[in-house]
Amino acid sequence: MEPYPILLAVLGVAVLAAAVLPRVVGRLPISVPMVLVAVGMLVFALPFPLDGPQPGGSDDDVAERLTELVVIVSLMSAGLKLRRPPGLRSWAVTWRLLGVTMPLTVIAIAVLGAVVLGLPIAAAILLGAVLAPTDPVLASDVQLGGPGDDDDQDATGQVRFAVTSEAGLNDGLAFPITNLAIAIAAGGSWFVPWLLDDVLAKLAIGLVVGLVLGRLIGRAMFGTSRLALAHSGQGFVALGATLAVYGICELVHGYGFLAVFVAAVTIRRTELHHDYQQVLHDFAETQEQVASVLFLLLLGGAAVDGALDALTPAGFGVALAIVLVVRPVAGWIGLLGNPDDAPTRAAIAFFGIRGMGTIYYLAHAVNEELFPFARTVWAVAVTTILASIVIHGVSAAPALGWLERRRGRVAAPAARRSRTVPVSGS
Repeated sequence: MEPYPILLAVLGVAVLAAAVLPRVVGRLPISVPMVLVAVGMLVFALPFPLDGPQPGGSDDDVAERLTELVVIVSLMSAGLKLRRPPGLRSWAVTWRLLGVTMPLTVIAIAVLGAVVLGLPIAAAILLGAVLAPTDPVLASDVQLGGPGDDDDQDATGQVRFAVTSEAGLNDGLAFPITNLAIAIAAGGSWFVPWLLDDVLAKLAIGLVVGLVLGRLIGRAMFGTSRLALAHSGQGFVALGATLAVYGICELVHGYGFLAVFVAAVTIRRTELHHDYQQVLHDFAETQEQVASVLFLLLLGGAAVDGALDALTPAGFGVALAIVLVVRPVAGWIGLLGNPDDAPTRAAIAFFGIRGMGTIYYLAHAVNEELFPFARTVWAVAVTTILASIVIHGVSAAPALGWLERRRGRVAAPAARRSRTVPVSGS
């Protein structure tokens, strides 16, 4: 049997199953990604002529390109969900997660990699860089659902806004840290070129390109001309916008991930309440879902077909510590002083879901430079993603449901008190 038609058949069945799985597992303590990874493990473990992706070989280039495409589509989808205007106060929780939590997470993971796993400094920083970002794809269970979702300041809305906005921005901000690991691994005089090029220039270019192209595309979509793209009603415009922004930004030497998300937020702000916003988001989300099904199947295949061969008990412990200790503690520290109540801050700190972005950055790094202990880094990264899928998949619905019920219990007495306040002078 040829492996290609087998893979197509499995992918087709998995996509069909993914359409109904949310209703099947809705009341169970499992998530759709958990099921799809398990299916991938089963399929690649069967005696079919299918080989799972092999990290450290020619598959790294395929993994980089596949995850790159899915991540940029996911970033467009995430940006289109956000209606809260960007600002120092309105996005305060996001800036805390990016400015405090993310650097703390990178440092803590790098220290664990160096001390516990014995990784060289470049590989340890790489491990921290690839496992620091919250994933815009697999975090969908705790993200805003779409342009019509409420992202106001209530508990669940704040959690969903924080995870969505963080996942959108930190995928771009992980690039300088990944490039730092690449520069150290390459040797030579690296600090000044890295600071000027990989940090200052590329971040600035990504931000400017995202703003400029986002405004231009937004006007082309929602302008008064009869040729305005919104009149077409075609959702594939979202894909065109995604590819154009990403490609142009990369051509002018900027971070395309950052540009795509900024452009998406800018397009959303161009016309908040137009029905076409939902059309754009739905098309982007459909692409994201199909590609993520393939990714999860291949992740399961990689897990049973060699990706975990270099995993040690210490590596397994580090993976669990990243999910259960490092991110929650770093998140809690980053949110100290934030006006949200303690349960909301705890939920935001905990749901730093790892996924496709990790695979992209790791594949990109090992394609750019030779890293000693690369297979160890791969094994820990894949294990961390699997642990995140299981732990966050089991806990997302109960945690958000509890926050919603708690909000109702807190709001009810307050409402009763407001109705029974005595009138002055009575």
